[in-house]
Amino acid sequence: MPPDLLIVRTFIVQFFVLRDGEGLYLIDTGFIGGQRALHAALVKRGWDALPIRGILLTHGHLDHVRNAPALAAHHGAWIAGPEGDQEHYENRACYSGLGRVAGVAEWLGRRLLRQPSFKPERLLNEGDEIPVWGGLRVVALPGHTHGHCGYYSARHRLLFSGDLFASFGLGPQIAPAYLNQDNAEARRSIYRALELPLDGVLPCHADRTPPERQLEYLRKLARGC
Repeated sequence: MPPDLLIVRTFIVQFFVLRDGEGLYLIDTGFIGGQRALHAALVKRGWDALPIRGILLTHGHLDHVRNAPALAAHHGAWIAGPEGDQEHYENRACYSGLGRVAGVAEWLGRRLLRQPSFKPERLLNEGDEIPVWGGLRVVALPGHTHGHCGYYSARHRLLFSGDLFASFGLGPQIAPAYLNQDNAEARRSIYRALELPLDGVLPCHADRTPPERQLEYLRKLARGC
């Protein structure tokens, strides 16, 4: 694991802190309890005095964006996320087919938690470059949501893969159809990710095995698609 990378683990989802010089950048922001977990992880690493300057979102689902508006306001940080998920940031996402199950859950969760809508300062698309952590490239990995993306570090040959797949609970798995906006596209995105020159992958719903092992999981899933 690169020393300037911190994984923040919570009950159902993990997210990431990247240190770039004297500033911090988040990839996703977790769900309920995410802010407390972030603070504890930063204190433990000794990074709690460093400013959070930016937040990158892999997609607009509530368990990834729940804390983004509050953290951005508190730290004066910018938010960037995939343009294709703008409807999620605005609390108006639509689902069809089996995906309506996820749509209902999102609708209820956002209202029960009074999730504010927000507008990222930058909307991202395939190939966009983010000039942090030696450079991160936006990789479109649609299907889980229409705009779902990953962030690829060529320097570390590492992909932050969002919800492209999961590796906790019952073992490595692609998100079930009822959690995807386009299930067929989600499966195609598995192959798209593996076209990158990779040494490791970091999913957001994961066991504690290292990125190299997560990459093995992803390759195994591709063989079964």
